[in-house]
Amino acid sequence: MDPSTDAAAFRDALSRSKHILVLSGAGLSAASGIPTFRDAGGLWRTHDVRTLATPQAWGENQFRVWQFYHYRREIAIKARPNAAHTAISQLSIPAFRAKVAPSAEFTHITQNIDGLSTRAYNDVLSALPETESRPPLDSFLFEMHGRLFDVECTAHDCKHRETITTSPICPGLAGTESLVEAGTERVVRRADLPRCSQCGQLARPGVVWFGEKPHRIRDIMALAERADLCIVVGTSSIVRPASRIAGIVKRNGGKVAVFNVDRSNHDDEADFLFLGPCEVLLPQVLNIPI
Repeated sequence: MDPSTDAAAFRDALSRSKHILVLSGAGLSAASGIPTFRDAGGLWRTHDVRTLATPQAWGENQFRVWQFYHYRREIAIKARPNAAHTAISQLSIPAFRAKVAPSAEFTHITQNIDGLSTRAYNDVLSALPETESRPPLDSFLFEMHGRLFDVECTAHDCKHRETITTSPICPGLAGTESLVEAGTERVVRRADLPRCSQCGQLARPGVVWFGEKPHRIRDIMALAERADLCIVVGTSSIVRPASRIAGIVKRNGGKVAVFNVDRSNHDDEADFLFLGPCEVLLPQVLNIPI
């Protein structure tokens, strides 16, 4: 049976749910101007950029990896959350959620590293009366692939992690985003790459690379086992273990709703399928009263 496109039927399932889990991917941030790996431009058109997001790439060419992530940081700094980010953030606030899913708990698991979900949540909070409940961000938002603006010390006896939002992250990378956009590359000395603020050793991007273990993965899988409604937003569900989450919810008798621009790998698991821009469809279908 084909998935339903009935928004009213989805809202009925939402209203009866007890444990809502949103799984988001790159499509969530597309309307904010954040390119996916496949869409990265400039110099990255000549590389399989997925090979830059590995420990092996880091070991072979640290300045190229840092230029790639600096390029992505500069795009993310200028980006703003879109309406889909806002709709998901509203679901995380008990006062909003009570209007559409009065008995539900909420979790957002994102594969994105751009920080836009955090910024959207802060935007929603800023408009909220002081008397309303404000759940801590880390109680419901799981950034399983890390954060673009985090850096981690590579020294085994340090491993200091911190968030740095300055632009550029270090003088040595200043302007390289324009060069790589034009398809060229500048060699940056290892000594001029970002350093740990605690011990002075080389720092790496604070993201999860292919072959590394996602953050809080045991908690994420436990939440998937518990969820009775999984809302998939802007992800083709290719990369494991995120690709397993909707299937776990479905196997346990829960409902799965997919919001994507195009058909994806696991649409056959979906009870509801809404095709189109997430920033348009998600707010419309959720229809959260403001």
